[in-house]
Amino acid sequence: MEIPSIKLTTALDMPSIPLKQPTAEMPVFPPIVIPPSNLEAPAGVELQEDKDEETAQTEQPSLRVPVIKIDLPLPTAEVVATATYAAVAAVATTTLATPFFNKIKKQVQKFLQKKVDKWKENRQKKKDSSES
Repeated sequence: MEIPSIKLTTALDMPSIPLKQPTAEMPVFPPIVIPPSNLEAPAGVELQEDKDEETAQTEQPSLRVPVIKIDLPLPTAEVVATATYAAVAAVATTTLATPFFNKIKKQVQKFLQKKVDKWKENRQKKKDSSES
């Protein structure tokens, strides 16, 4: 018994496409110098201490609730001032803009209502003419 064989055609000759290697510029950052933790001043040199660092580390105000003995953190004055300014601006904007938008809303409603009424009238006319 003979097993049939299949004669395949030869593969097509495909030209290769030359591709260049991708290149990229690497970002260059200036080196950061971190002094060692055991750095000491040389003998005879006095250190100048920054007073800004001491004043910057203030405690956050808190409120002590005596019955349940919990300290509730209070916001700082800067946070309260910012929230107050934002609230006043929002209320003022809403108060001043509401009448303006109400007027525009009424005009748009009137315009749309006229269009709807005209559409209903035309529809009724077509219905009446088709019945007769």
